Amino acid sequence: MQQTYSVMGMTCQGCVASVKEKLSKVDGVLDVVIDLEKGEAQLELANPLPLSRLKSVLPEKYSIEEGHVILDNVATIGKSKWEQLRPLFLIFVYLFTAAFLLNYMNWSVGEAMLDFMGLFYIVFSFFKFLDLKGFPESFRMYDPLAKSLPVYGWIYPFIELGLGILFLMRIQISMALWITVVILGITTIGVAKALLDRKSIRCACLGTALKLPMTEATFIENAIMLVMAFTMLFM
Repeated sequence: MQQTYSVMGMTCQGCVASVKEKLSKVDGVLDVVIDLEKGEAQLELANPLPLSRLKSVLPEKYSIEEGHVILDNVATIGKSKWEQLRPLFLIFVYLFTAAFLLNYMNWSVGEAMLDFMGLFYIVFSFFKFLDLKGFPESFRMYDPLAKSLPVYGWIYPFIELGLGILFLMRIQISMALWITVVILGITTIGVAKALLDRKSIRCACLGTALKLPMTEATFIENAIMLVMAFTMLFM
């Protein structure tokens, strides 16, 4: 039986060797093949193994999650996309509702969009701050700038927090909109490439506290913010 896992935290061939060594020592694991670019580990198993057993042998800097299982050439997914992405959808529902309630008395599409964007950045930066140490490694797996400039991954949550404050307080809106276009434009390019390459990696949009997979929802999330930013710039 073959099982594919998503492994976060691998950044070099040394990491690959370490993860392979640790997983190979687990009873029931017959073979381990690591794909650094995709962040995947394909295990040949004698029998199904609990995920907790694999997690227990890896150092804290690595996290491992179930991908798909191949049994008799049939791939099955452990959880549906809806189950995996429900926290993200719920957050968006709350953000849209909050933006509406803040403006329904004196309705203005522009003001509602600014409130939504401000709340978006505040909430999403909060989740990144929950594991500020682990976020950069996950973020650089798909963001082109974070990959080439590691320090960018460390300051990105602070950028989001700053943008959220600017939007909510209506300070330097034009500058904040252009920064949004640039940083989310770069991230969206990376997300699109990861999806086209069918990489099994974790989405860092909500940090590492909520282990969300990279899916089309991540692309749509960024696209919504980009559309709002462009709309506000040229209204």
